[in-house]
Amino acid sequence: MTVKSLLPLIAATFICGGSILVEARQPKTPTAVVKPTVAKILQPKWKVYTAPDGRFSILMPGNPNRNTEYQKTYMGEIMLEIFVAQPPKQEVAYIVAYNDFPYSYGQITDPQAVLNNARDMALKTTKSNLISQRNIRSYNNHPGKEIEYINSGGKITINRMYIAQGRLYQVMAITTKKQQKTLAKTITGYLNSFNVVFKK
Repeated sequence: MTVKSLLPLIAATFICGGSILVEARQPKTPTAVVKPTVAKILQPKWKVYTAPDGRFSILMPGNPNRNTEYQKTYMGEIMLEIFVAQPPKQEVAYIVAYNDFPYSYGQITDPQAVLNNARDMALKTTKSNLISQRNIRSYNNHPGKEIEYINSGGKITINRMYIAQGRLYQVMAITTKKQQKTLAKTITGYLNSFNVVFKK
C-alpha cells in the first residue's frame, strides 16, 4: 500500500467504526411518557484545540479522540494521526488527520499530485461520487484542495486537504444531507478555523 492511499483508507475505516459507535450509543426510547421540554439537545462547547506537537490548531466541539496508526510502506513506516470529535445526538463527525512524508519524498513530489492522489483514493475507498472540488490555500499560503463527495449511504463529506512542511493534512466534516442544511454555517466555521503552525 502506498502512502497516497494510506490516509484516506484509514480515515474511511476509522470513520465507519465511529459511526457504528454513535448509533450504538443512541438511548432507547423510554417506556414512560416524557415531556418534550426534557429532551433538549445540548449544544457542544466549541473551543480551540491545538495539536500535541503544536503544528495545527482548530475549533472543535470539545476534546477530540486521538488515534495513532503506524503503517509500513515502500518509503518506510508512516505514522497517521487522527483526531475525531462527534457531538452527542448529532449525525456529524469533525475530523483532522495527518501523516508526515519522509524528507526526500516531500522534496521531490509535486504538492498538487499528492492532493489529486489523496482525492482519488478518498473517493475510491469510501465508494463516493465527487460533488465539487476547488484549489485552495491555507491562511499562510500552503497549497490545498477542497472536495465534497457523497457515498452510497447518503453521507456527505467536505474535506480540505493541505500540504505543509512535509505533511498532508485532511480536515473533514462528515454528515447527512439533513444535518448538512442545519449545520452548514457551523461546518464552514470549523473548516475555516484550521490553522497550520510553522515549525521552528
